[in-house]
Amino acid sequence: MRRVTGIGGIFFKAKDPVALRAWYMKHFGIDVESWGGFAFRWIDAVGEPYAGMTVWSIMPESTMYFAPSASPFMVNYRVENLAALLAALRGEGCQVEEKTEESESGKFGWVIDPEGNKVELWEPPAGS
Repeated sequence: MRRVTGIGGIFFKAKDPVALRAWYMKHFGIDVESWGGFAFRWIDAVGEPYAGMTVWSIMPESTMYFAPSASPFMVNYRVENLAALLAALRGEGCQVEEKTEESESGKFGWVIDPEGNKVELWEPPAGS
C-alpha cells in the first residue's frame, strides 16, 4: 500500500494572522483568500493545470485545530486509502485520533507523531 502521496497543505499559527497574511501577499504575491489561506493549483512542466492542489493557511494563534498538539504548525499529507493507512498506523502502535471526517473535500484523519505534532491525513475525493 502506498502511504503518503504528497503534501496537501501547510497550516501554521500566527500572533497577528491578518498582518502576516498581508506581508505574504505584499512580498510573495500570495493572494490570500477570505478564509485565511490560498490553494496552490498544481501545474505540469509546461504550465498546464491538472488535478490537485496544496493548501497554505495562516491560522490564529488561538486555534484549537491542532489540538492536542501544542505545535505552531500542522502538515496535511495526501494519502490514497485513509482507512487502510489509519489501521496500519494503529497496528504499528502510533497515536491515531479516533475521530475522522468525510465531506465533499475528501476524507480526513489525524495522528500524533513522536514529538507531539498533529499530522493531518487527507484522502482527496475521487478524480482530484
